[in-house]
Amino acid sequence: MPKTEKKFIYATGKRKSAIARVRITPGTGKITINKKDIAEFYSLETLKAVVTRPFAVANMMEKYDVIATVKGGGFSAQASAVAHGISKALATIDLDTRTALKRSGLITRDSRVKERRKYGLKKARKAPQFSKR
Repeated sequence: MPKTEKKFIYATGKRKSAIARVRITPGTGKITINKKDIAEFYSLETLKAVVTRPFAVANMMEKYDVIATVKGGGFSAQASAVAHGISKALATIDLDTRTALKRSGLITRDSRVKERRKYGLKKARKAPQFSKR
């Protein structure tokens, strides 16, 4: 009896300290993040829009199911990490999709992270108040 494997595409997305492992399978457009439905995981519509944007740009709105595992960062960074992972996975499917995603800036990793604190300062750049006397 031959094994029937379900074909999927795997990619990782990153933003700040959030890392998302994304698995895309052909399906109906169901998005699951950390074993929860997207509506249950994100209450804000803006974050749901961030996650689904790669599908809208690639014109593949309800063609693939997404299973994502996200760790680290905050809600916004996690949403961007999932979107980055979805974009990378969709880019491997079709070359035309890759150009559209690249043009809208979804494949490029956003490398902005919090700057480290320096000694003698209160934060990365904030200095203690100066007084002449």
